[in-house]
Amino acid sequence: MSQEQDQYIATKLNPLLESMVAEVLLERPENPVPFMVKFMAEHSKKGKDAFVSSAVGEAARLRTEISTLQEEIKVLSGKATGGHGGGVPEDDDKDSDSEDEVDEGDDEPPPPSSYLKKGPRASVSAEVYGDFNQKKAFEPPVYPKSDEKAERIKHVMNKSFLFNTLDRQNFSVILQAFQEKTIAAGERIIQEGDDGDCMFLIESGAFDCKKIIGGEEKVVKKCGQGDVFGELALLYSQPRAASVEATEESLVWQLDRETFTHIVRDASSKRREVFMEFLHNVPLMKSLESYDLMQLADCLQPHPFQKGDRIISQGDVGDIFYIVEDGELQALKSVDGAAEQEVMTYKKGDYFGELALIKDAPRAASVIATTEGQLVSVDRKSFKNILGKLEGEMAEAALQYK
Repeated sequence: MSQEQDQYIATKLNPLLESMVAEVLLERPENPVPFMVKFMAEHSKKGKDAFVSSAVGEAARLRTEISTLQEEIKVLSGKATGGHGGGVPEDDDKDSDSEDEVDEGDDEPPPPSSYLKKGPRASVSAEVYGDFNQKKAFEPPVYPKSDEKAERIKHVMNKSFLFNTLDRQNFSVILQAFQEKTIAAGERIIQEGDDGDCMFLIESGAFDCKKIIGGEEKVVKKCGQGDVFGELALLYSQPRAASVEATEESLVWQLDRETFTHIVRDASSKRREVFMEFLHNVPLMKSLESYDLMQLADCLQPHPFQKGDRIISQGDVGDIFYIVEDGELQALKSVDGAAEQEVMTYKKGDYFGELALIKDAPRAASVIATTEGQLVSVDRKSFKNILGKLEGEMAEAALQYK
C-alpha cells in the first residue's frame, strides 16, 4: 500500500470508523450490525449537505494551491535555466492539461503536504510508519511491586477481557508497567473531551462516569472493582467520551498509552490473525462470512491441556463450546452406570460441547485428552450470537454420534 493510500485511510476513513466503533463499544448492542447500519445512515443524513459543500470548497481550494505551486515551479525552472530553451510555453500546455485532469478527477496530483497534516489524528490501531514517522524502539516502564501487590493486580487483570488473553510474557510486562494510584473521594481523574494518555484498572473503590447530555452533566455508568476505564481513547485515539470521578477513596492501577499500544493492542491484533487463520481451516466454519469469523476470533479463549486432562464430564451443565486447535482427545460415555466406553475421537479442527448448548441439556459424554495440545472455547452467549446459524448443521452432524 502506498504512502498516499495510508494517509488517505488515516485522515479520511479512520475518523468515521473510529466514531462508529467507539459508539458500538459504548452501547454494546446485542447485534452490532443493525446498530452500525443505523449509525452510518444517520451520520450520512446529517452530514450530507455539509459534506457536499465542504467537498466542493475543498476541491476549489486545492486547485488554487496546486496552480500556485505550479507557477512557483515554472518561475524556479526559468531561473535555473536562465529563461532559455522555450520552457515556459511548454509548461503552459502542461498546466492546461493538469488543470483538466484535476477537474475530471483522474490522476489527481497529491495534495500539498500542509493539507495532509490537517484533520484528526490517525487511529492508534492504524498507525502509519515511514520516513516521516519512524517507529521507535520500545522500552516498557517497570514499577517494582511486592509479591502481594503483584498477586492483587493479577487477580484484577484476570477479570478484564483486555488482559486475560495475553500470553505469559506480555502479561508480565503489563503487570510490571502498572503504576499504583490512590484517588481521593470526589477527585476527577478523566475529563470529557480531553486527550487520553493512560487507562485505569480498579482494584478497589467506586467511580461515576459522567457525560454532558442536553447541557447537563449526568451519570451514565458506575464502575467498581475489576472494571477498566479510559481504554477507548487509547484504542481509537478519540477524545475522552466521558468524565470519571471517584465517589469514595479508591485504589487504581494506571497504564500509559505507549505500553498499552505496544503490548495490549498489538497482542490483540496478532491473536486475531492467528485465530482467523486457524478458523479458515475448520470445516464447520467454511460457510461463515469474514465478519462472523472476526467476531468469533475475538471471542475465542485458549485452553492448553496435558495428556489425561478431563475437559468436560458427562452429566455436567454445559455452557462452553470447544474447538481443537492442536492435539487429540476422546469422548467417553457411560450407559446405565457401566464403565466408560470410547464413542468419539477428536483432532485438530474438530469440535465438541455443542449438544449441551443446542439442546440446553447436560453433557452427554466426558472428553479426555489423549495427548497434550490446546483448545479454544466460546461461551454460550457468543455461541448463540455468532454460531447460531450453524446449529442445524451441527445437529445433523450429531446424528452420527454413537
